[in-house]
Amino acid sequence: MTLKSIPRIRVDFNELVGLDLVLLAKADLVKCEDGAELLLEPGLAVIAFEHNKYDDGTPEYLYAQGLAERNDPTVNGEWTRNAKWCCRFNGGVQVSESPI
Repeated sequence: MTLKSIPRIRVDFNELVGLDLVLLAKADLVKCEDGAELLLEPGLAVIAFEHNKYDDGTPEYLYAQGLAERNDPTVNGEWTRNAKWCCRFNGGVQVSESPI
């Protein structure tokens, strides 16, 4: 599987649950970056991403490749209860000046 074939889902990296876990979605069905709808399931490969543009016009692209997993608020904290899905990634959050 190439990076281009992995579904990309917009996240907020301010919602990191841990060093390798970010909240991914509130529902089973999500909209990908390309507009396609995707039914999440445990173990599904995804790219979590966030695009930012700062006041000075500098773009920032954050992304992490990982696997979808069901959120467990009893483990991840009560504050995560609204999320049904998380993305467990390896390699950390990557930063780029242009989209991957």
